[in-house]
Amino acid sequence: MINSIQQFQAEGVKNLEKVFVDYAADLTKVAEMVVGVTENVVKLGLSMIAEEWEFYDQLLRDRKDLRPGWQIVRRDRVSKLTSLGEVVYHKTYFHNSVTGERCYLLDRLMGFEPGERLTEDAVARILEEAADSSYRKGGLNASIAGDAVSKVTVMEKLHTLEFPASPVPAEKRQVKTLYIDADEDHVELQYLKKKGDIQKPRSNIFMPRLVYVYEGIHAEGDRHELVQVKYFGGGYEGSEGNRTLWKEVYDYIENAYDGEYLERIYVNGDGAEWIRSGARQHGKAKFVLDKYHMHKYIIAATSHLKDSAPDVRSELWRAINGKRKTDAENVFERILAITESEGKRKAIETSKQYILGNWAAIMNGVKNRKDNIHCSAEGHVSHIYSDRMSSRPLGWSIVGADRMARLRVYKKNGGDMLELVRYQKKQLKKAAGAEEVIFSASEMLGMERAHRKRLGNLANVPVYTIPYPQIKKIAALKNQIWGL
Repeated sequence: MINSIQQFQAEGVKNLEKVFVDYAADLTKVAEMVVGVTENVVKLGLSMIAEEWEFYDQLLRDRKDLRPGWQIVRRDRVSKLTSLGEVVYHKTYFHNSVTGERCYLLDRLMGFEPGERLTEDAVARILEEAADSSYRKGGLNASIAGDAVSKVTVMEKLHTLEFPASPVPAEKRQVKTLYIDADEDHVELQYLKKKGDIQKPRSNIFMPRLVYVYEGIHAEGDRHELVQVKYFGGGYEGSEGNRTLWKEVYDYIENAYDGEYLERIYVNGDGAEWIRSGARQHGKAKFVLDKYHMHKYIIAATSHLKDSAPDVRSELWRAINGKRKTDAENVFERILAITESEGKRKAIETSKQYILGNWAAIMNGVKNRKDNIHCSAEGHVSHIYSDRMSSRPLGWSIVGADRMARLRVYKKNGGDMLELVRYQKKQLKKAAGAEEVIFSASEMLGMERAHRKRLGNLANVPVYTIPYPQIKKIAALKNQIWGL
């Protein structure tokens, strides 16, 4: 780091001075000034990072006590792509004379897998962008300096993601009523596991599910906001996947809320069996058919009635709100009696079966109006899933669609991308019994003399630093050696 700062003072400052001199000639060239400053500062940052890594690699080369059993093989010029840009540096390849193993010890200490080129912060930037736009733009967003990776690399990073369980709140909340909305999106698959493996009549539709828990709706003017909302989602295919999804939902409720204080849970949805089964998995849960789908089916049954359609719809809604199932059935029968088109008759029968078949779920909502039951699942599916996955022609695999759905949910919950990237790796273990290294005064002076000799003329360039931080780094490195 010292070399980089001194080099910047000798050369980089002159470059910056030129940037500001050019700007002084035309104050409207703000963008050019900002770009010039950014380029020089980024260059300094990349140089500092490279120097820092090489400092630790040099320690491993020079200090055999830091690497017992490991012998130097060669030193390679390599690079890592960070969120700042590409860092080019040197690192040493070692051989263990006892085990026969070969590796870059610096990579081990830094937590890099063999061949890993991207740092965690770069991957976080990639995922942040890919979650919102596309694999291609995610790759282009890898670094501030403009260094990019391919969309295939982005896809591979996405496909291998694992997601952490929902964090347990420090203190349980007390509410009498909770609401759960549920729905799914319809995403077209390009292939299942590899291109060309979808053959007719096999369906190419993947339906990621979305469930979210909230305490109510806060309204301020035209703006409505869910209170204490928590989202769950992903593929969750089949009965086993459905059980897993609802277990996650109810485990969250158990951990986040006082079960003795909680009186009821309303599960709102379109009547799909996977949603109904979710409501049956909790003793305090009731399934409520959402009004959006009720309205859609009523419109479908009456749209051909022209001028009389509003009156017939009002009659149906009065029967529903009045809890009169027979009256609702009679309205459907009258509509059928005056409809000749076979296609329209099928639509009416479908609507009739939907409304009457879900009557108990409809009544759960009607009888509990005081609890202000609403469902916004259609809008949330559109915002969380469809905007990225199905609103425009895209080709997905099952794995890609599932991971993207989970990534969108993770982000909607306020998840930190860097934490997600770090979750993919196991924590490195520190060596048991490692002790802090203490250096004598003669060692400190010797290190400083060697440092000044290496710098040459640059050693006379003033910098505001002292060797003690370097000594602290050596001590820290000693404490991080683990099973090398």
